[in-house]
Amino acid sequence: MLSERLLNSLNEQINFELESEYIYLAMAAYCENEDLQGFANFFKVQAQEERFHATKFYDFIFQMGGRVTLKGIPAPQNDYKDILSVFTEGLKHEQEVTRRIYALSDIAMEEKEHATISFLKWFIDEQVEEEDTFNNLIKKLKRIDNSPAALYMLDEELAARTFTPPATEA
Repeated sequence: MLSERLLNSLNEQINFELESEYIYLAMAAYCENEDLQGFANFFKVQAQEERFHATKFYDFIFQMGGRVTLKGIPAPQNDYKDILSVFTEGLKHEQEVTRRIYALSDIAMEEKEHATISFLKWFIDEQVEEEDTFNNLIKKLKRIDNSPAALYMLDEELAARTFTPPATEA
């Protein structure tokens, strides 16, 4: 059974994952407005991943006999200086997600709640991948600098990204 502290923290994470979905949809909308549909697709896929993550937390809480409590979601940032700043903010956001997952893991370890420790390992591994993806795209955008042709090539690459839920569940 989950302690009240751990249950509250897991519920906060559900809400944060849903907030993340909202943030990435706003980033997608910015990209659409800049005629960068591939970049918009990247963020739409990110939003789908965040919804998937929220659902994993939701299901886990119920599996553990807890109660899910949803809260309001703050309005996201809608305007950015340029496409690089969108990805820089995206990376900062993923770093915050990582920080929160680590804090959850710390609570689970303190409480010796092994099912939650096992569950959170998937998210820890996922965050390594997420931060790496953003870091690599930021490096590419910095190399592109002011080359419209290179920007549109990257836009085409990102247009091919799709969301496929993992076959094995944590």
